[in-house]
Order: sequence, then C-alpha cells, then structure tokens
Amino acid sequence: MPQISAILGPCAGGAVYSPAITDFNVMVKDTAYMFVTGPDVLKTVTHEEVSKEDLGGAMTHNVRSGVAHFAVDDDRAGLALIRELLSYMPSNNMEEPPRHRSDDPADREDAALDTLIPVEANKPYDVKRLIEGVVDLGRFLEVHAHFAPNIVVGFARFAGQSVGIVANQPAVLAGCLDIDASVKAARFVRFCDAFNIPLVTFEDVPGFLPGTGQEFGGIIRHGAKLLYAFAEATVPKITVITRKAYGGAYCVMSSKHIRTDLNFAYPTAEIAVMGPEGAVNVLYRRELARADDPEALRRQKVEEFREKFANPYVAAERGFVDEVIFPRQTRRKIVAGLDMTRNKRERNPPRKHGNIPL
Repeated sequence: MPQISAILGPCAGGAVYSPAITDFNVMVKDTAYMFVTGPDVLKTVTHEEVSKEDLGGAMTHNVRSGVAHFAVDDDRAGLALIRELLSYMPSNNMEEPPRHRSDDPADREDAALDTLIPVEANKPYDVKRLIEGVVDLGRFLEVHAHFAPNIVVGFARFAGQSVGIVANQPAVLAGCLDIDASVKAARFVRFCDAFNIPLVTFEDVPGFLPGTGQEFGGIIRHGAKLLYAFAEATVPKITVITRKAYGGAYCVMSSKHIRTDLNFAYPTAEIAVMGPEGAVNVLYRRELARADDPEALRRQKVEEFREKFANPYVAAERGFVDEVIFPRQTRRKIVAGLDMTRNKRERNPPRKHGNIPL
C-alpha cells in the first residue's frame, strides 16, 4: 500500500531510514527535523557548526536534499494534505485508482491556452498554468514543489480519473533535465506505475543540462533512471509535446519510442535532434567559415531548418506523433485517451525485476 510519513518532530539516527524509503514525506516547518547525525555530533567529529534547521529542517529537505516532498505550517495542515494525497491513490497495488464524480465537462475547451505558449522559442512560460487549465476544476496537487523545480510532478484528475502528471518547466532552467530532476521524476513515475495510476506528460525540453558538474555527477546514469522508469511503466501513458523536444531528452520524456500509448503535439512543437541554431552551426560549419557574410547565411539556413524540421508534422508522418492538436483541445483529447486505455493490460517479461540504473 502507499506509504506516507508525517514528520512532526525530530527524527535522528537509525530512525531516519524509515522516512527515507517512504513514498511521500510531509514535514512541519520549525518543529520537524531529520538527520542521521545531529549538529552536536558534527561539531565534535567534523568541526562543522550548523543549526538543526539548516542541517535537517523542513525546507532543507524540501529544497536541497529532496528527502521530503511537502512542507506545511502545522500539524493540522499536514493531516489535511495527507488526506488529500490519499484521495488520489488506491488502497493497494491490486486496486484501480479511485474515480470521483466530476462537474467539470470532459469536453471543456479553454481558448486562453492557444496563446499561452510564446511564439518565440526562447521565451519561458509557466507550465502549471497549462496543467491547471486542463485538469478537473484546475486542481493540481504538486509533489516535491521546492526540489528540482525545472520539472513538475503531481496528482490531478481528468473526468474524475486520478492521474500522475510529469511536466518540464520552461520557467526554470528552460525546462532542461538535470540530475535532480531526472531522479525526482523517475521516482514519481515508478510510484504511479506501482499503484496503477495513469501518467500524463507535458513535454517542453531542450535537452539535458550541460556542464562539468552534471557530467562528473553522472547525468548519463541518473538520466537513464527516468528513461527506464517510463519505459518499464505499464500504466496508460499519454504525452503532449507543447514546444521543444530535442535529442535524447525528447526520447526520455515518455516518447513513442519507449512505448507511450498516445502522443499528441501542439503546432508549436519542435521535434529534432537539436535546435535550429545549434544544428546549423554543426551541419554548415564549413560553408559558414567560407561565406562572405556568415551571419546572413546562418540566418538563411536557420529559417530553412526551422521550416523543414522544427515542427511536429515530420514526426507525425513517421508515426511518432499520433495527432497534432490545438492547445484548447488538450483536455478533451486526454480524457478520450484515458477512456480508450482504461482496460490496458500489459505485462513485462517474467522476472523479479529489471536492473534500474541506480
């Protein structure tokens, strides 16, 4: 059954291991602390001086370590949050998620969504506005809101059906996948698959975050966790590509290549190995070096590349996108997709488990 820990006060030493493997941890601000060794031990052994709050307080574990998933103001708020969280989940892994009566029309369309995504590919937008515009009554329960905010995960409902949502957040790091985002999303996907909760993915990802810190930290290994989680998940999976879907990060984010059931794309979607500017610099490097006016030639090639490849229609022709839709149609298409895949039954090869890249 789903496991949720409410940490109301100090939790130290061996006692910390129970919350560390729990599905969701709720911590109360100013009174809850978690650490393996406390400040006094650190001062004695390593000569580090740190307060209980900075070492293991609610916001430390919500923002920096990712050990906690929620931070609340008091015990009452924590219990109310747990009650809401449980409303999205079945009692055990053999049951289907609960279905609730919904007064929000399944075919509702929101015209404002058609203008939410900027025409300029380098301008950010808040993906939470998109999520709230398509889910039942705009209610989205975000999980891990303070940790790795470049990816958004949480629970919502479509026509009363509980779903888990995974979405790139263009407003933070342009929606790039990094180590923390990959691990955060992978664990959430694994949880939803364990308890039969369908997955809806909103994709706008320009790639993996570059840098020596990420490479030395093992971004290849950690990024593979998200790929593995999506590929192994057997629940209904629906993906909506809103804008950028580049390279390996496109494949990782529940693409058709890893057995996603339905893949939709907006007209603003760009599905390619990389963005037009980067592709032109690589493909036409020699021509640009020899050109009398490199900048003019670069602009010309970028426009040609954008017109030919930076759109969803080439991918749709090849079967990687099931349908190109307008943003206002998103809710209706997802509800229909969930209804179509409701009785989906898929089994992985008979084995105890695969070897996830831990």
